[in-house]
Amino acid sequence: MEQTHFHQFSKPIKAEEAHELGLVDAIVSPNDLLNVAHHWALDICESRRPWVRALYKSDKLESPEEAREIFNFARAQAKMQAANLQHPLVCIDVIEEGIVSGPRTGLRKEAMAFQELFFSDTCKSLVHALFSQRATSKVPGITDLGLMPRRVSKAGIVGGGHMGSGIATALILSQYPVILKEVNEEFLNTGIDRIKENLQSRVSKGKMTEEKFENTLSLLTGVLDYEKFKSVDLVIEAIAENVKLKQQIFAELERHCPSHCVLATNTSTIDLNLIGEKTNSQDRIVGAHFIPPVHTMPLLEIVRTPRTSLQAVVTLLDVGKNIRKTPIVVGNCTGFVVNRMFFPYTQAALLLVDHGMDVYKIDQACTKFGMPKGPFRLADLVGFGVALATSMQYLENFPERVYKSMLIPLMIEDKRTGEASEKGFYKYEGKRKVNPDPEITNYVEESRRIAGTTPDPELLKLDDSAIAEMVFFPVINEACRILGEGIAVKASDLDIASILGMGFPPYRGGIMYWADSIGARRIHAKLLEWEVKYGQFFKPCTYLAERAAGGVPLSAPALATMNQAKGKL
Repeated sequence: MEQTHFHQFSKPIKAEEAHELGLVDAIVSPNDLLNVAHHWALDICESRRPWVRALYKSDKLESPEEAREIFNFARAQAKMQAANLQHPLVCIDVIEEGIVSGPRTGLRKEAMAFQELFFSDTCKSLVHALFSQRATSKVPGITDLGLMPRRVSKAGIVGGGHMGSGIATALILSQYPVILKEVNEEFLNTGIDRIKENLQSRVSKGKMTEEKFENTLSLLTGVLDYEKFKSVDLVIEAIAENVKLKQQIFAELERHCPSHCVLATNTSTIDLNLIGEKTNSQDRIVGAHFIPPVHTMPLLEIVRTPRTSLQAVVTLLDVGKNIRKTPIVVGNCTGFVVNRMFFPYTQAALLLVDHGMDVYKIDQACTKFGMPKGPFRLADLVGFGVALATSMQYLENFPERVYKSMLIPLMIEDKRTGEASEKGFYKYEGKRKVNPDPEITNYVEESRRIAGTTPDPELLKLDDSAIAEMVFFPVINEACRILGEGIAVKASDLDIASILGMGFPPYRGGIMYWADSIGARRIHAKLLEWEVKYGQFFKPCTYLAERAAGGVPLSAPALATMNQAKGKL
């Protein structure tokens, strides 16, 4: 089984463990494979051994009644984890049939079920997602030139906060020696403690031995200056979003790091040209935008400007692959791909609330659609300070399509800042107790008063599916702008960015694949309708309008976009 990030309810196991469990009949070396297979085939034909031994295992169950109890529990779990998916329930039905009615009956049911599922929309979407993930490593004009990545023997991290410590964890887990720099002893020790906690969680889950823990931690060196950065091949800056401070750090890195060293920034919004403005090394400055929590989230955005060298990009692609991330190469703009594409996710939700919709109904519609968290629960998790700072970046760069809600600023004034303060759109009592908060009504009413809006009766009639469309069609619109500007070359890269970066349901194939299942004309028509009613936030972009007029799929490559992308990527 090939391991991907799209497994919903299973995990891959090694051949040795499968053999011990009786799922694999034998483990044979490649040199002996044909000879052993020949003898086994003869033995099966002559009834000297069962044709599949694992089918007749029954040592784990006492009775068919016990099996049914287990399967009913499994069905309940499957429905709770992914209510929209049919295939986990079909798999459970097939396994139950094999145990209750015998292995051959189970195999017949499996064959019929497979045929039915194979032609389903879910199967097509998941297959698209799998091949799109593989295609991220193929970047036109970069990976097809035969350029080899430079070997990274040692990496430096500047900043030991949650992002920096997460990046350091990912690197040392893949056997990269790391030098972690902080401004003082207290911050450095805190950063190292975070890394220890990340590793210790793996020990507690049985994914790492104590010996492996010590060996991995030994790859980490903490420092308070740049002296040891003379030997690094890659540096990733991971401090707060402060332009002047980042400029100072990159000037220091240029002085202390070797001339071949790739200088990367983990910024999520700031223009890379601005960050490298005080240096003469813009050819080796590249964005390495990780998604928190870094040591578990699989996506890595590699951001390049027209000045960034191909060598820097190829080297970072190689590092991304080695630390088991899925890297996508994108152009330089505010928010890059993931954050820019999904900024309208929260913006649309805030607009709907100001026009009368309930906060929790919107979150419910989005989670029912398949998102891990609705926009308001997500805002709580990220923190209102980050959300407000990000919105200011978008307001500065895209003023014509930012919806200016006062809801979050009003809540910040009362020191409601999200999950960290235990008060946001929800109330928090520990990690497991998350409840709606009746006090939100006061803030919502004040936000509506400032906006001068009144509840729209038509909005209140919308079902969950229609609410999801009002939230996600602006996301599609922004994704189309990203393609039209050449920030991303392939629509499939946006699909993977949406799945791995924001938790868009993979069984819908990704944001652009799902959009094409609806059709550009319908999306364009709905956005026009909402623009007339609710303002220019919903205004369709040129790329979407052209595709709708021509009846062309949104994900189809366009020559103009590809040519434009050569200047961006």
